Amino acid sequence: MRWDALFTDMELQLESAAAQELAAEVADRTRTERATVLLADRLRACLGDELSVVVRSGATVLGEVRDVSPSWVVLTRAQREHLVPLSAVASISGLRSSSAPPADAVLRRLGLGHALRAVARDRSVVRVVAGGALHQGRVEVVGADHLELAVTFDDTARPTGVSVVLTFEGLEVLSTS
Repeated sequence: MRWDALFTDMELQLESAAAQELAAEVADRTRTERATVLLADRLRACLGDELSVVVRSGATVLGEVRDVSPSWVVLTRAQREHLVPLSAVASISGLRSSSAPPADAVLRRLGLGHALRAVARDRSVVRVVAGGALHQGRVEVVGADHLELAVTFDDTARPTGVSVVLTFEGLEVLSTS
């Protein structure tokens, strides 16, 4: 009968509208949740993955994600470690779309200064890209917002007697061998 067809058509229209409303709500909730995801959380989901990171000056750092904090990432390649402040990152290729759960309270407190003080304790010669310039030396002092690098000769680890102060804000990549 015509009434049965009319009621069936109305039921299908209501079901379709409900399905569209649900799809729109899911999409909206997904966008809202993604808006709370930090870059560090996405990087932590990539531990062990190879990434290409371009910093402000245009320098590219390739490597495997080894460690991540809310303010830095460590990439390794060919037995060299690269500490990259997240504030210096311009772009990343190879990043997964997934993310790790938010960092715990201890990890959230590990800032750039913590990582740089560990490098200073190690006393190894590092290469630092800051403001697009390359510096080589040993991290001697780590302040609240800067570090002091005792410059060494390029071909040896001998100190030159010169030091340079680099701000955390200007730091782009710190590489150890």
